[in-house]
Amino acid sequence: MTADAQQHDPAHASSRSQSKQKYSFNKLQKRLRRNVGKAIGDFGMIEDGDKVMVCLSGGKDSYTMLDILLFLKKIAPIHFDIIAVNLDQKQPGFPEHVLPEYLDGLGVEYRIVEEDTYSIVKDKIPEGKTTCSLCSRLRRGILYRTATELGATKIALGHHRDDMLETFFLNMFHGGKLKSMPPKLVSDDGKHIVIRPLAYCSESDIQRYSDKAAFPIIPCNLCGSQENLQRQNVKAMLQDWHRRFPGRIESMFRALQNVAPSHLIDSALYDFKGIETTGEAVEDGDTGFDPLSFTEPQVNASNNAINIVNVTDSLS
Repeated sequence: MTADAQQHDPAHASSRSQSKQKYSFNKLQKRLRRNVGKAIGDFGMIEDGDKVMVCLSGGKDSYTMLDILLFLKKIAPIHFDIIAVNLDQKQPGFPEHVLPEYLDGLGVEYRIVEEDTYSIVKDKIPEGKTTCSLCSRLRRGILYRTATELGATKIALGHHRDDMLETFFLNMFHGGKLKSMPPKLVSDDGKHIVIRPLAYCSESDIQRYSDKAAFPIIPCNLCGSQENLQRQNVKAMLQDWHRRFPGRIESMFRALQNVAPSHLIDSALYDFKGIETTGEAVEDGDTGFDPLSFTEPQVNASNNAINIVNVTDSLS
């Protein structure tokens, strides 16, 4: 067949389209895997001998997290175990069969925890009010208890880069704090370590990956798919900035990793009263008076400016 004939042949065109889609998916998959591997390495999220409890809600984020962690478990130079945990909150119409069937198909160890938090939330929260806060607190307590029962050394949550940025602005706008979601933390009682392996992953990448992988998504309908209005407003703001100013999201996320306490105004974080002249150059001196650079950051074709490394190196 001539090149011209191939160009007009429907079967050939379909094959080319499929090859292009497969190539695009492979790039996306590699990017997500590398970003997760880098986050694990940067923050020491997973160590040899860990038992990682992967909290699986049935949403795109937790499915993607489980999928990538299972891959890393196969190739990592260390050994760690994975157990998936889902909290069945007894929401009306919750499809109880979906997650067990999916996890059985993967051959993954899992536990379904049944707790009627739905009734508690509906009883305590007035109609029309946001239920997310109470629901989250109840869920967190149950997951901590479950981690203890399972002997899990790490609890993995599916929050991603965009969640962390949204939380930063929510705390700044409504709480008067420069505070976000940390990639790794110790629970209040000091008994559990919580990790967020998707910390370097963008929501758009996760959404595309989830769509391509065709995960059996279970929507959260505890409150009729209620949306936290303030978080949705911040999300819309960030999405608008992303459209109008490409690279701004990446720059803001890097800012969370480059904090200069001496050039903020928190006296509990930096000893301003104790500042004295030394006659020598100091690292945290008057750089605050240096001219600002307003050059937009360079981003690659995938719109992800975070440096990434080989997954196997990240987990060593």
